[in-house]
Amino acid sequence: MSAIGEFRYSHPSIALRWAATTHPGMRRSVNEDSVFASFPVFVVADGMGGHASGDVASALAIEAFRGLKGRTLADVACVETAVEHAFESVHANAVGEPAGGSTLSGTVLVDVDGVAHWLILNVGDSRTYLYEQGRLEQVTVDHSMVQELVETGALRRADARRHPNRNVITRALGAGERQPADVWLRPAERGQRLVVCSDGLTGEVDDHEIAELLGDVSSPAAVAALLLRRALDAGAPDNVTVVVVDVDAVALADEELHDTHAHTIDDTIPREALR
Repeated sequence: MSAIGEFRYSHPSIALRWAATTHPGMRRSVNEDSVFASFPVFVVADGMGGHASGDVASALAIEAFRGLKGRTLADVACVETAVEHAFESVHANAVGEPAGGSTLSGTVLVDVDGVAHWLILNVGDSRTYLYEQGRLEQVTVDHSMVQELVETGALRRADARRHPNRNVITRALGAGERQPADVWLRPAERGQRLVVCSDGLTGEVDDHEIAELLGDVSSPAAVAALLLRRALDAGAPDNVTVVVVDVDAVALADEELHDTHAHTIDDTIPREALR
C-alpha cells in the first residue's frame, strides 16, 4: 500500500486539508469503489456488480462531479445537475441488468449568500460523517434493509453491522426504481473534520473507534491511513475507501492568502498503486 498524499487549498472563504485512499480489500481482486477528492468536491461511490460492472458504475457516478472541480465554491444548482447526470449515466449503463448500480455519498462546498456551506448528499449505504468538538455524527442515513429494521425497532443498532442482510441496500444509482438523493446543508466552520467512506470501512470499524482515531490524530493523511489499516487488519472482505477533510479556517483575510497554494487529486486514485 502506497503512502497517502495530503493536499491543501485556501480560498477567501475557507482553508482545507484533505486526504483520500482506496483499497480492494483482503478478499477481492477488483476494486469497485471510486473516489474523487478535489476542491470543492469530496465524493465516494461503491459499485455493485452485474452485467453493468460495479467499477464502471461507480466511475460513472464520480465522473458527473468532475466539472465542479476548480478554485471557487460550487453553487447548489450545479451540484443538483451533477447528481442528475450521475443518475442518468449509471442508469444508461445498467439498462437490462437490475443488479448494476452504485452508491454515492459525499459533500461539495457551495456558496450560500457568500458563506461556505457543506452540501452533503447520499444515495445508498456509503456514509458521510461530521466530527467536531469531540463528537462524531453520521450525517447521512443508510438506504439499507438493516437501517429500516433499526428504525422500526426490529433490530438493535449494535447488531446491524453483523446482520446477514447488512449488504442489502434499498436505494442506488442505476438499480431499481429511481428515488432522489438525500441532501443536507451545513455551514462550514473551523475545526470541522468530515469523513466520507464506503461500507468497507464501516462494516469493519465501528463509530466509536472511528471517533477515537479522529480525535487522536491531527493529520488527514495519517488518520485516513489508520482507518484503512484498521479495516484491513479486521479482514476487509469488501473494498475500502476513505476521505478525510479538515477545515483549518473560514472567512480568511486577504493577507493570510498570499503564500497559500493548491494541490488537488486530479483523478480517481489509481487502484494499482494502493494494493
